[in-house]
Amino acid sequence: MKKIINLRSLAAQTLERVVEQGQSLSNLLPAAQKNLSDKDSALLQELCFGVLRSLPLLEAAIQQLMSRPLTGKQRPLHFLIMVGLYQLLYTRIPPHAALAETVEGAAVLQRPQLKGLINGVLRQFQRQQETLMPQLEQGAQRFLHPAWLLKRLQQAWPEQWRQIVEANNQRPPMWLRVNRRHHTREGWLSLLQSSGHNAMPHSVYPDALMLEQPMAVALMPGFDRGWVSVQDASAQGCVTYLDPQNGEAILDLCAAPGGKTTHILEAAPEARVMAVDVDAQRLKRVHENLQRLNMQAEVKQGDGRFPQQWCSNLQFDRILLDAPCSATGVIRRHPDIKWLRRDRDIAELAALQREILEAIWPYLKTGGTLLYATCSVLPEENHLQIERFLTQHADAEEIPLADGPHAGLQNFPHPQGGDGFFYAKLIKK
Repeated sequence: MKKIINLRSLAAQTLERVVEQGQSLSNLLPAAQKNLSDKDSALLQELCFGVLRSLPLLEAAIQQLMSRPLTGKQRPLHFLIMVGLYQLLYTRIPPHAALAETVEGAAVLQRPQLKGLINGVLRQFQRQQETLMPQLEQGAQRFLHPAWLLKRLQQAWPEQWRQIVEANNQRPPMWLRVNRRHHTREGWLSLLQSSGHNAMPHSVYPDALMLEQPMAVALMPGFDRGWVSVQDASAQGCVTYLDPQNGEAILDLCAAPGGKTTHILEAAPEARVMAVDVDAQRLKRVHENLQRLNMQAEVKQGDGRFPQQWCSNLQFDRILLDAPCSATGVIRRHPDIKWLRRDRDIAELAALQREILEAIWPYLKTGGTLLYATCSVLPEENHLQIERFLTQHADAEEIPLADGPHAGLQNFPHPQGGDGFFYAKLIKK
């Protein structure tokens, strides 16, 4: 007998593990989707991503609708109510279907006695929605960010923080990278257009195209033959600024899942590339990417703080250090970041970045280039990090990538642009 899967209860359980237990949605979702159809898999992702995007507003609504919160073993039902509210507010699912499936989720979560409560709360919301939502959209919860992060963004970027927050709360665009070893960007775009789809070229990054509408990779011309990859425009900026050349020894440090490794080899097919990451599981993705694109690189597991353990006495012409960071520039792709990160994490991450930068600098040849990059928008991890490094290393010189008062180039997430990213280009004198 086929087991009936209730997607709402599955979403509620997944969300509880993210918000209450601090687990990553990127790790949880593939397991939850394992035996689902494509349609159900997409809906589960929509429910999880949507609730995490709008969490503070949904929490505020529940506080208004319930006299006391669900706690202890009933806690998954709190997230089930959130799933119900999200559907009523933000999806086209008919309200009667959303209510029926969500209420039934209580039975799947082995709390059938609470079906009446779930039904009552959601119906009460329907009755009060027109008066309740304008009230809720007045408070700080309307920004859909934790207070500590909102404060940091406001202090760091008094002019731009609203733009950053609004972009974080939107669905991300889908960016592609055309493999220049096979096609020019314009040549591949014409193949895409002849298949009935369209995309917009990036004005700065030469391989980047933004799809008008997201599409399955199986439908992309030549995806299985390595003609194109899915990669955000700002991530592609790393290779534009690194400017790898044939014949050079190049280190891609913190390389997983391998998007930048393969981009380096597309730009400089005869470069000798070493890809290093501390995470053995994520290194499997590097191998998969190299295999799909039919490329060769030396892949090693290693900690960036201790290059002597994996690098012996090698020296590199170019080093790409895509440093571990808060990922505050890619929240729109990973909305769980808002609820997994803590204020105290930022100083710890900045210390880790500094340690890796200091450790790897001696492995850069004189005259060589190091590109430091993060997918963060916080100064402690970005321009303050680089400015400190420059004051302490007389042999380091910055090649400016933008006009401005600070070191490096800071990209902010943009609805028609790439994710939030920082780059600084250093030359060893």
